Amino acid sequence: MTENTVEPTSLTLLGLGAMGAAFARAWLAAGHSLTVWNRTASRAEPLAADGAAVAATAAGAVAANRLVVVCLLDDDSVEEALAGADLTGRDLVNLTTSTPGQARARAEWARGRGARFLDGGIMAVPPMVGVPGSGAYCFYSGSRDLFDDHRGVLAVPAGARYVGEDAGFAALHDVALLSAMYGMFAGISHAFALIREEDIAPKDLASLIAEWLNAMTGSVHLTAEQLQSGDYTKGVVSNLAMQVAGKTTLLRTAEEQGVSPELLTPFFALMERRLAGGHGAEDTTGVIDLLACTPA
Repeated sequence: MTENTVEPTSLTLLGLGAMGAAFARAWLAAGHSLTVWNRTASRAEPLAADGAAVAATAAGAVAANRLVVVCLLDDDSVEEALAGADLTGRDLVNLTTSTPGQARARAEWARGRGARFLDGGIMAVPPMVGVPGSGAYCFYSGSRDLFDDHRGVLAVPAGARYVGEDAGFAALHDVALLSAMYGMFAGISHAFALIREEDIAPKDLASLIAEWLNAMTGSVHLTAEQLQSGDYTKGVVSNLAMQVAGKTTLLRTAEEQGVSPELLTPFFALMERRLAGGHGAEDTTGVIDLLACTPA
């Protein structure tokens, strides 16, 4: 998953929080020449001991190299850090967590200041960074030329996946995957709550949950096929009408166990709305159509 055999490259990194520091260590370990800056200067000291050059200002760090990677708290922090920097001729890669709209606006801002721009979404936690086989990777979107020019060095801390010229696509992919993750976390939380007061070891249920969720992941591809074809009845095994009828058992069990159903009821409500619209033969894919709303 990492790429440690590319030619040594000089680059700048702004931001040395847990994630930024992990990226910095990976680049230094791979033999790249790194200039770093952090608002709290003391965080740079361990990296200086490992060979990083420490800039006194963000503008100075930007001036040191063509390739500038930013990993700060939020979009406002990026604006503030780069306010006094000359970005002319720079390749700016923003790994700061942002929304698709913020990424697109930041891309226009960077181009207006003479820089090529690439936005990134990090799909990893710090301990995964720079570790071969960890599964860590980053989504990138924006300038294809910038990505192609620096793909090798960008892939050192974590795999690099390019998802399009639209600068907002990396953030959109990031949030889409995280949203699916939190939906899974909600279901897992409800499952453990059901057995909390019973003589069932959580670790025993954990193995069963993991096995079951793994078996259910194939439904992701079926949902995609249904959305692409527009036929929400394609490949249906348990239709919407059957699933809505079955929810009664889930809700009654929660009541018997003294567990709030609040993690489940929003999805069930959407299923009921879709069923009321005459779509009982479909899968649950039609719920996606109900989520569409007009932006404020």
